[in-house]
Amino acid sequence: MALWRIRATVDDRPGYLSVLTASLALRGVNILTVQVHTTEVGAVDDFLVDAPEQVTEAELRAAVERGRGRDCWVARSEARGLADEPTRVLGLAARLVRDPEATGATLRTLLGADAVTWRPTPADTPGGVGGTAMLLADPAGGAYELRRREPSFTPAEYARAQALVELAATLGRRDTDRVTLVLPDGAEVSVRPATADDDVPAVRELHAGCSARSRQRRYLSGAADPSPARLRRLLEPARGSTLLVTAGSGGAAEPVVAMANLLGEGDEAEAALLVRDDWQRRGLGSALLRRLLGHADRAGYAAVLLHVQAENTPMLRTLRRLDRPVALERDGGVLTATLPLAPVPASPAGRGAGSAVPAPAGCGTGTALPAQASNGLPSQRSGPI
Repeated sequence: MALWRIRATVDDRPGYLSVLTASLALRGVNILTVQVHTTEVGAVDDFLVDAPEQVTEAELRAAVERGRGRDCWVARSEARGLADEPTRVLGLAARLVRDPEATGATLRTLLGADAVTWRPTPADTPGGVGGTAMLLADPAGGAYELRRREPSFTPAEYARAQALVELAATLGRRDTDRVTLVLPDGAEVSVRPATADDDVPAVRELHAGCSARSRQRRYLSGAADPSPARLRRLLEPARGSTLLVTAGSGGAAEPVVAMANLLGEGDEAEAALLVRDDWQRRGLGSALLRRLLGHADRAGYAAVLLHVQAENTPMLRTLRRLDRPVALERDGGVLTATLPLAPVPASPAGRGAGSAVPAPAGCGTGTALPAQASNGLPSQRSGPI
């Protein structure tokens, strides 16, 4: 017996598929798996079959045509073709997780493409599937062009390929955002994007390790720990990003010592930080806030807002050291700091932008670089979490 792959278009009408399978059965052909690709011209059926050794490609093609199949393609297959398609796609996705740079090779394996070419210019018509050519939009910029001699690509194959490209782009962004910071005192920490599926327990431990005062400065509405559901929304916001800081090498066993949130709404984003007490006043808050501003700038936001208690002197010092113009508005005991992201010309006097932040009454003017950046968001003011 020999393994073959057969692909043919069959009219999507009752009984037509059974006619084709009966025609194959007359030649002693056993159908092992079948996938159905819906297209505008009919159902494209992709079979993996086991046929007697003496059956030739021409005989298989003739059997398909007698069974009312058209646009037939037949090719020898290997034992690895026995793996079902979902399992095969999941295996390729796991390969991308290990090596996001293997996108081209993964697409070639997924679709049996003869050539995969990445082009720096975006696709003129994203989502294009035409015959034996396919164009995939790369979320990171540019496009992938795939070609194979036969058979023609189907919309289902395009959807699988585009999903893998988007997975690779997501992994690439996360690898880019994963950095090691060396603090002024020589300590090393790792900064990485948060994931709701994996990081809720570690972030709950972070909250448990913070004092009630630090948590109250972060949320402005009591010192209770956020619920797991609230943490999941913070870790993967619909618009924005969340960064976590782990001590040491950043391995799975390393504790999370800080969390930085950027939540977008309209053309503005709100930033908030929580730093564990024993990691405050070490420059960590300043470094995280600068990274959040960089994220917001690249995302195209016009400004970043921070809500800070008027007595939170360390955070106000951090804002003054950002070398950016900052406007402050006071509402009772809470200050709203607005940091515009559009370039602003230097003042004639040549003063640094950081000097635009006045020190509210009662705030100290020391020069130590603090990192106690525990500010909150408007939606978190009105009561415990």
